[in-house]
Amino acid sequence: MKKNMACFLLLCSCTVIFAQDIVENEPARVGQDIEYYLYAPFREDSRVVSLPARSRLNLRNNLPLLDGATALYPVYSAFVKAAFPENPPRGYTYTLSYGALQADAAAEKLIIRCSQTPRAYENLINGEVDIIFCAEPSNEQIAKAAEKGIKFNMTPIGIDAFVFFVNKNNRIDNITSEQVRAIYSGEITNWSSLNGNDEPIIAYQRPKNSGSQTILESVIMANDSVMEPLKENLVGGMGGMVEQVAVYKNYANAIGYSFLFFTREMVQNDQIKLLSVDTVYPSKETIQTGEYPFTGPFYAITGGDETRNMKRLIKWILSDQGQYLVEKTGYIPIKR
Repeated sequence: MKKNMACFLLLCSCTVIFAQDIVENEPARVGQDIEYYLYAPFREDSRVVSLPARSRLNLRNNLPLLDGATALYPVYSAFVKAAFPENPPRGYTYTLSYGALQADAAAEKLIIRCSQTPRAYENLINGEVDIIFCAEPSNEQIAKAAEKGIKFNMTPIGIDAFVFFVNKNNRIDNITSEQVRAIYSGEITNWSSLNGNDEPIIAYQRPKNSGSQTILESVIMANDSVMEPLKENLVGGMGGMVEQVAVYKNYANAIGYSFLFFTREMVQNDQIKLLSVDTVYPSKETIQTGEYPFTGPFYAITGGDETRNMKRLIKWILSDQGQYLVEKTGYIPIKR
């Protein structure tokens, strides 16, 4: 498993809203816990992290267009706040009307958006954005890119943990790597097999090609196949998965998965609890030491053809200033 973790690519898939953009001036909500507009880069009360000193990178023209996933939006929003102009040049914009059609963006280039992992990859493949911040691509996404002669260039920029959680009233606190694979392969179907209550396990999953589902299938499960989920056990967004595990009716049955930062910082639902894996609890310390088994890098991803400013931005993200923003947002920097 440790060896497989070298392939782990984080994060993320943007959650329940199916919008093309994050709108700074409108309260776009995801599920009932996440208010994305609070992470918009130039909002007055934005939650994004700021540099303590002036950025050494100041992009003014030929701005890279960014997209990505739920849990990484606060990170790349912080990059924009630090290195992009608050008042963009002619032809660029930070906002569109909520729910605007893609065609409406033709007149002005939308600098930052959050389209969910599958849509972000589509936008990158179709040339609508320049850099996405996502988990590793699925085989299907790699094949779609290859059809257009595109090979993804992936630069690791930080580290996070892939976590499993249950309702806070579930008596189980620890699970082994083998038990995780047995649950999601369909081999274990009752909590009594894990010394829990005699209750059937509701194992929630995400749609194919979402960031977290790709990690579950390609990294966590290793050589085991993921069972086909029941329709009612398939959740569109990570916030929705948290909500399903948290609801009272599922207090004894449900298990779900996500990323540590998303679960702790963006959702903050006190009705769930994170499970230790192989007796190691997921924390910044156990991620740094490598004790927690399900950890790995997340990436800035391009379609291969990079402009000068795209290269400058990625190089800056790997500098002490970019890594400062990664760490202060709540992730582990890739360079320590």
